[in-house]
Amino acid sequence: MILNHIWGLYAHPKEEWQSIEKRHESMVYSLVHILTIALIPAICGYYAAAHIGWTIGSGEPILLNQSSAMMMAVAMYFALIIGVFALAYLIHWMAITFDSTPSFTQSLELAAYASTPVLMVGITVLYPVLWFVAVAGIIAICYSIYLLYSGVPIMMNIPEDKGFIYSSSVVTCGLILIVVILAATAMFWTMGFAPEHL
Repeated sequence: MILNHIWGLYAHPKEEWQSIEKRHESMVYSLVHILTIALIPAICGYYAAAHIGWTIGSGEPILLNQSSAMMMAVAMYFALIIGVFALAYLIHWMAITFDSTPSFTQSLELAAYASTPVLMVGITVLYPVLWFVAVAGIIAICYSIYLLYSGVPIMMNIPEDKGFIYSSSVVTCGLILIVVILAATAMFWTMGFAPEHL
């Protein structure tokens, strides 16, 4: 089953990482996981923006027209997938510094499963109140960072002290990656791709 590790990552993450490390599924398995989980924020984001409306402070909900909401959902979907692959590339690229030689598939597994909480928290946009989604997003990011810290020593087969430094480097690069994606979004909006409100 494609999503068989999700419950374990929440219930007993270290044991689940060990299970993932022993099985080492194929690249296709990790890819299907990413493509499936990334649908959650894209579909929920589309529905919230086009049919429910975002509440920011007190005032009427802000709705987008359906074509703008669809364009944003598709862009979000591909940005999330590219982001996970970029994180996998960073994990793979930095591995040599920490005396690890993972395959790209192992790096992709680590990136895919560590980013799962951030992708799954997309379901919270079905209650599109800004403060609620922001708080849920912060909690999901914190849990993804925890998964990364607990998964790196196991998946990369390195000692925990090296794993901590390795994870810290990946988290730093991941945060920079998020800033780059947000900056690119802002640039596209100023170039005429801003969403249209109803």
